[in-house]
Amino acid sequence: MHQHMNEDVAFERLKDLQREMENTRLTAAALAGLGHRIHELTARAAKSLAASVRQPARRPDHLQRRAPRG
Repeated sequence: MHQHMNEDVAFERLKDLQREMENTRLTAAALAGLGHRIHELTARAAKSLAASVRQPARRPDHLQRRAPRG
């Protein structure tokens, strides 16, 4: 058996772990950004829904008229 074989395997494993950690960090950052965007879109949708459900203000020409006297 080669005398440095275990060191080579350990070094390859270290590189694999470093790659895995970097990928995890990048994925976590991307998911955090996605969560923030989802939160913003949900808040916008809620505001839009609230605005569309609210009754429009009555204009003076739509107010009930009094019956004429007489």
